[in-house]
Amino acid sequence: MSFEVKIPAVGESVTSGMISAWLKNDGDQIAKGDALLTLETDKVSTEITADAAGTLRIKAQAGAEVKIGEVVGTIESGAAASAAPAEAKPAAPAEAKPAAPAEAKAAPKKAEAAPAEAKPAPSEKSAPAEQAPAPVTTSPAASTPAPSLSAAIAAANESLSAVSENVPAKSDNRTTRKRLSPLRRKIAAQLVMAQHTAAILTTFNEADMSAVMTLRKQLGEDFQKQHGIKLGFMSFFIKAVVSALKAVPQINVRLEGDELIQNHFHDIGVAVGTERGLVVPVLRDADSKSFSDLERDLGGFAVKARDGKITTEDLSGGVFTISNGGIYGSLLSTPILNPPQSAILGMHKIQERPIVVDGQIAIRPMMYLALSYDHRVVDGKEAVTFLVKVKEGIEQPSRLLVGV
Repeated sequence: MSFEVKIPAVGESVTSGMISAWLKNDGDQIAKGDALLTLETDKVSTEITADAAGTLRIKAQAGAEVKIGEVVGTIESGAAASAAPAEAKPAAPAEAKPAAPAEAKAAPKKAEAAPAEAKPAPSEKSAPAEQAPAPVTTSPAASTPAPSLSAAIAAANESLSAVSENVPAKSDNRTTRKRLSPLRRKIAAQLVMAQHTAAILTTFNEADMSAVMTLRKQLGEDFQKQHGIKLGFMSFFIKAVVSALKAVPQINVRLEGDELIQNHFHDIGVAVGTERGLVVPVLRDADSKSFSDLERDLGGFAVKARDGKITTEDLSGGVFTISNGGIYGSLLSTPILNPPQSAILGMHKIQERPIVVDGQIAIRPMMYLALSYDHRVVDGKEAVTFLVKVKEGIEQPSRLLVGV
């Protein structure tokens, strides 16, 4: 008996995708529930599993564009599965021997190429590690079951780099030409659309991180013992953003045609950069969650990012986005809106700088903050007031703890 391997529906409005990698080889014995392939769409990457046990026969190769419902392989069970190897045996001895040396020669080339492609991976891991406390921004845990988000993204990048080797590319030794993935095409379209449809303006400020760093130093160990996760920087910024959204609700809006929609909920997106591109998982009802809840949610996304399990539901419905370029060492940037949201906060590298405190020059750990907003619906006064509220929340974290 033969079972078809079809591309299932993976989300609303998703009509096609690309096979980024087969996780099993043609002719492998498959158990029901085994992951067969990774499908990359313009929204997420997802694994397709086997509905039956048997022998896998691949019809569509890695890198192929496929539509929802398309048959990309079959799983042969029973007599059909056992017949296939029996038919293949007579031809194998005659052709296999000459082919073996060629394959043996090709193998070392692949082995030599692998380290060259793998070299960027360690730098990705090491670059954000000690530059500033920025990596902790999205690090809910380091030595607990929930790994740090930056570490998980690095691991995801490694696996995705390996996956990308299966996607056909043309090279003339001077350049390499490769088709954009569905996700990268979607990102490109979204960013251009945001630039063309919104009147984007950016306002800047800076925050003294001393108080947050002191608080984390004082309570971090007890926090980890009690909750099993690290107290990162990102939870402070999420809390500060929620507090600012409540104080300046004009930021928590979206424009649909000629209608301005006021949001009365606080689902906050946290932008994450991966090898495949930018994804923005959303923390639901952030206003009702504690610091430990937020860190635990971030830890959950860390696991999903590591395992490539982020879904369309994880990425939809946010009202505001936080992007942390400081993880990569960025000192200042102007983030682009995440439509249909009307504002986005950019965090940056923490850097010691001289500032004036009570008439005296002092060295403090400072972070530049950038708020990009849609000037069609948000006035400058509201944007500046919002960013000042975020700054106050970070510089006086006790306000966030007591909700004032």
